[in-house]
Amino acid sequence: SMSKNNNGKQKTPLLTHLVAGGAAGFMEACTCHPLDTIKVRMQLAKNAARNAKGKPLGFLGVGAKIIRNESFWGLYKGLGAVVSGIVPKMAIRFSSFELYKEWLADPATGKVSTLSVFFAGLAAGTTEAVLVVSPMDLIKIRLQAQRHSMADPMDIPKYRNAPHAAYTIVREEGVRALYKGVTLTALRQATNQAANFTAYQEFKKMAQKYQNLEELPSYQHLVLGGVSGPLSNAPIDTIKTRIQKSSAPGSGWERFKIVTTEIMAKEGPRAFYKGLTPRLLRVAPGQAVTFMVYEKVKAWLDIFQGKIKEGEITILPTPSK
Repeated sequence: SMSKNNNGKQKTPLLTHLVAGGAAGFMEACTCHPLDTIKVRMQLAKNAARNAKGKPLGFLGVGAKIIRNESFWGLYKGLGAVVSGIVPKMAIRFSSFELYKEWLADPATGKVSTLSVFFAGLAAGTTEAVLVVSPMDLIKIRLQAQRHSMADPMDIPKYRNAPHAAYTIVREEGVRALYKGVTLTALRQATNQAANFTAYQEFKKMAQKYQNLEELPSYQHLVLGGVSGPLSNAPIDTIKTRIQKSSAPGSGWERFKIVTTEIMAKEGPRAFYKGLTPRLLRVAPGQAVTFMVYEKVKAWLDIFQGKIKEGEITILPTPSK
């Protein structure tokens, strides 16, 4: 049953959030994956790759090197892991966020306070981290870390694709290996989603009020989505990438301590911000694409549903009265 929310507009059904979220995630993955591969390679580099003159290679230099040694498709290593995880991830992100928001709404008015949005975001981020993101990230990083050439069919990698990587990791290191860095991933996703959703909703409210609009144009969703991006999470992300790459045993906390002290001792505090440029380059457009596609697809589905309701489009033959 479709319940109306307090301003008399139809409440969007969960399926709409699933489809819109999935579409948004898929577009985002295809657009931004090469940036992610470069970011991961930069984060994993113990010492920065250098050019002929001995200067450290920047973002584009690392990208060019991957293309040279491993073909253009080398930039898309691990994309399969992302795509197979993206639809459930976005679906869980948007639908669990809606669900938590409903639980936290004021029972009398149905209004959701900014603080509630923040907590709903925290909860949604944690949910997606545990269910999808953590295992998917680990598989993706293992695939991205492989330096085999995709142009040379004889150059056989240890992990052939996402399912094979998952199978191999579980067989060799046990199921728990897939959850390396889960706490950090949950921390990252939770803070990300809380900041994202809160900033995004607040910006959206302000923009709607300021322009006196019910619906914002797409390009504004794009800008708002990019602005609400996460800068604060760079160190967490670098540590998490290193932890997931290593096959070292020990509890999460021990691994966290080892990796963090090692980075500090050998590479200094700036190393925590390795791959920040690609992260920003990857996150801002990624955020932007996600929110824009999400809002667009959601709007289309709402129109489509309205038409079904009004009887303009029939899916099942309606019995004649």
